[in-house]
Amino acid sequence: MRDTEPLEEALGHTFSDRELLAEALTHSSYAAEHPGVGHNERFEFLGDAVLGLAVTEFLFATYPGYPEGELAKIRAASVSGEELAAVARSLDLGAYLRMGKGEEASGGREKASILADAMEALIAAIHLDAGYPKARQIVLRLWEDRVRAKAASPGARDYKTRLQELLAADQRRPEYVVEGRGPDHARVFTAVVLVDGEEWGRGEGRSKKEAEQEAARHALETRG
Repeated sequence: MRDTEPLEEALGHTFSDRELLAEALTHSSYAAEHPGVGHNERFEFLGDAVLGLAVTEFLFATYPGYPEGELAKIRAASVSGEELAAVARSLDLGAYLRMGKGEEASGGREKASILADAMEALIAAIHLDAGYPKARQIVLRLWEDRVRAKAASPGARDYKTRLQELLAADQRRPEYVVEGRGPDHARVFTAVVLVDGEEWGRGEGRSKKEAEQEAARHALETRG
């Protein structure tokens, strides 16, 4: 197996139990060619649950104004196979996998399904090696921006469009004033939504878009 030090550095976790990491990085096709070697399918099952819980806790705490249905949609979009594969690619996870010759020859290291499954397995291995708090910390570091983007996207909860449609009935329109503060790596934006020069709502976010969405949500809750 390839030296995993760069992967562990990217994760922010050095494994105490190297066998856990090795099994999490082993595809079933490799195990089929090497009898007695374990593979990562059972790890996927646990990793899926750990990821889901971490994202659920984050959504519940961060978006108290969102109803259950919207939270469920955002969670589903955030932990989809597409997102799992994208995070795996950001870690170059495919390069560390052990897989059978046939699977490798067919481009298995780049297959989204294999990468997504391996990412779940890796989360499970971290959980088993260091406990849920550590696994949650790593999940949120890798996923927080993605979850926030889903929460602010039109497909999740587009408050800005709803506010604009509400005001359009009276031929009015909202205006947003956004200010940022803090260092680039921890930038926080504050948005104020004005209607006819009057403040209707205020919100904060890690991006201008998220702050504007939060301001619009506040306006709809208090004025809508």
